[in-house]
Amino acid sequence: MSRPTSRAALRTSARAVAGATALVAALAACGTESTAPTEPSGDGADPRALTVESSADACTLSATEAPAGTLTFDVTNAGDQVTEFYLLGDDGLRIVAEVENVGPSITRALTVNAPAGTYVTACKPGMTGEGIRGEFTVTESDEEVTVNADEQQLVDQAEANYASYVEDQSAQLLEKTREFVDLYTGGEDDEARALYPVARTHWERIETVAESFGDLDPLMDAREADLEPGQEWSGWHLIEKDLWPQRAEDYTPLTDAERATYADDLLANTEELDSRVQELTYTVDAIANGSRGLLEEVATGKVTGEEEYWSRTDLWDFQANVDGAKVAWEGVQPIVEPKDPELAEQLTTRFDELQALLDEQREGDGFVTYDQLTPEQVKALSDAVNALSEPLSRLTAAVLS
Repeated sequence: MSRPTSRAALRTSARAVAGATALVAALAACGTESTAPTEPSGDGADPRALTVESSADACTLSATEAPAGTLTFDVTNAGDQVTEFYLLGDDGLRIVAEVENVGPSITRALTVNAPAGTYVTACKPGMTGEGIRGEFTVTESDEEVTVNADEQQLVDQAEANYASYVEDQSAQLLEKTREFVDLYTGGEDDEARALYPVARTHWERIETVAESFGDLDPLMDAREADLEPGQEWSGWHLIEKDLWPQRAEDYTPLTDAERATYADDLLANTEELDSRVQELTYTVDAIANGSRGLLEEVATGKVTGEEEYWSRTDLWDFQANVDGAKVAWEGVQPIVEPKDPELAEQLTTRFDELQALLDEQREGDGFVTYDQLTPEQVKALSDAVNALSEPLSRLTAAVLS
């Protein structure tokens, strides 16, 4: 999850520092050494505004520490591969915040509300492996950030509503997965193929949360083209290939016993996922960053037709990612509107424009398969995703302003 611009499906989002949700990853080992960050710039510079330069062999920050509060990392890719930047917890696994798909010569901003503590930064040129790492410290700050009672009520409501949404989608994922594995192990392949994209919808709507568990995500959602050397394949996409083997060369169908093994494994992992989701809490900056993250999932896999390589059901996933991104946006919309009404209007308009293009590809209760799209239709969808991604990149800063 072979794709030339893919990344391994080992990314995550989990509970944030100090009891709030953050993204969590179990990153595969890589032998790259960290390049030491530079020290803070001179007097007068905002200590919470940092720069990051990512290259093939370095991840250079403008400072190794910053005071607690809203931090902004301007990440510039000085290399020739697409890169990512992570702010990780002190265990090197918990993703507090991330910015992905930073192309060569491009700068992208990451905004996060970080409490005092010890962190790890990581650039991932090529979007694979453990990344180039360094230590980062957020120091105590005596600057108090006050939120009036009305805004605090909106914040509390947004966080509670999003938690309920994730829990509901996880419960529906579990229900549909049970139905799916019963059909699959029972040899009812036509019915299993029909249910596959429907069940997957509930995963894709909360993908940035579902991916948060570094031990579960690669077991459930890894794609064959993204497997690390020696990684055993399991999960949704292995079963997808078994149900749609037409594009595979010299494929040997799974035996009944193998089907039962992989199906039972998928169901057990889905049950574990649902159990863990109940324990998560969310902050408004995590919700806003999650909305952007879901659109990035669309840009890197769904709009290119690489997510559902065997079934060609990418548009179901595309719609589900958009659904989840829009729910996250609408949750924080009341907070953003009085602060940046122009951004709020732009986001609403561009979500509507993207949805209109998706609606053109509906067929019955679902969508046409990806291979039925013309190059012009793919380009129109891609352009609409890019148009929405730009204002979404400014959402977190607006929420925290």
